[in-house]
Amino acid sequence: MIIPTWNRRGLVCRAIDSVLAQTRPVAQIVVVDDGSTDGTAGHLAERYGDRVTCLVQANAGVSAARNRGLAAATGRYIGLLDSDDVWLPEKTERQLDWLQRHPDFGMVLCDVQRVWPDGREIDVFVRRGQLPQDGPALRWLLGNPALAPLSVLFRREVWETVGGFDESLRTGEDLDWHLRVAARWPIGVVEATLARAVRGHDGLSSLQQTYDDYLRVIERAVDAAEGQVGDEVRHRALARALAHAAEGHVWQRRFADGWRAARRAWSLDPAQRGRLLRLLPMAVRRSLRALLPGRG
Repeated sequence: MIIPTWNRRGLVCRAIDSVLAQTRPVAQIVVVDDGSTDGTAGHLAERYGDRVTCLVQANAGVSAARNRGLAAATGRYIGLLDSDDVWLPEKTERQLDWLQRHPDFGMVLCDVQRVWPDGREIDVFVRRGQLPQDGPALRWLLGNPALAPLSVLFRREVWETVGGFDESLRTGEDLDWHLRVAARWPIGVVEATLARAVRGHDGLSSLQQTYDDYLRVIERAVDAAEGQVGDEVRHRALARALAHAAEGHVWQRRFADGWRAARRAWSLDPAQRGRLLRLLPMAVRRSLRALLPGRG
């Protein structure tokens, strides 16, 4: 299993401990220290010895770190875990059992409990709401490609056929990988909460680039899905992504970009028009706030 980390010396130990506590032991734990300056590598060596393989690289981002770990992984099955998240004890056992009983499937997901940094529960990411049935998943995931890397267990052959994470993407690299896997492999779900993800601290979700990367990922996947997924599904997925981008652009006062995205979404899918019309009052408010003295 692969854990990328950067300057999370304390948190990464909690993640590692959750892997060591699995009811089905994990044969290999690879931590990729992505240029930490807090002594992560030395601390892990002292605490875990040869139970953990720690690879150190110059800071290159989470995708490069995951890819370095994937290249070093030797197991038949591979899991992913971010250094601020944890696996619950039965995750490996239940997902591995599922894959062994479904030899044609490349990857299996699980539900994820999302919590604030102080431990208070936010909600549970229920995967059946995203993937209604096990099997070919691209038609479902084009409209909602959220991955949650900590939720997956996949066969080594998935990485060998699909490749790793796109290092040119600052955000959305997990969505892109999820869609590429879905284009090649059936995906299943263990309907149980087997992982816990922390939200609300030092993430990338607030970056302006998030909207641009998300739209780039969906446009690329929609183009690649031609002939594999019906045009109606592809157009609906792209329209939804464009409407999402338009909302983000308006919130960031990128009104020209928002107008272009909204116009494309309007033409692709009439179902998005109500959502787009609700952008008008928000655009007016955002414009007026920019003009008023002392208002950001």
